[in-house]
Amino acid sequence: MGNRVEMAVEEIAAKLLEGSDIELVAVEYVKEKNWYLRVFIDKEGGIDIDDCSELSGKLEDILDERDLIPTSYMLEVSSPGLDRELKKERDFQREMGKSIDVSLFAPLDGEKVITGELKGYDGSSVSVGDKVIPMEKVAKVNLHIDF
Repeated sequence: MGNRVEMAVEEIAAKLLEGSDIELVAVEYVKEKNWYLRVFIDKEGGIDIDDCSELSGKLEDILDERDLIPTSYMLEVSSPGLDRELKKERDFQREMGKSIDVSLFAPLDGEKVITGELKGYDGSSVSVGDKVIPMEKVAKVNLHIDF
């Protein structure tokens, strides 16, 4: 059910954001204690509470009208955060040259997390620093945060 809901909501949200400076980053529909529908948005300079509130209201109206989600859920519209996960090709292209953390399913050269500059991405591998890592070995990729 998650993928169907995510795809439908992604399509609706993308249409609502057309012509604005706000980018739809990701949609996830997950069961934790309750069901959560999370919509992540961003724009140059960052989003604010008004951006989130406006999209949330419009999205909620459409979702209620179309009754796409049969169970009760919590709708959250927010920024993907400083350590956002990179999933789509456009995410990798947008963040090229920035520092990332690549978490692996199994250690590679003794490391399970590789941190370095994002130098390339072609869909089948990601280049981090001087390493080229096949995507089938990658659990997830996030922007790196220095504390």
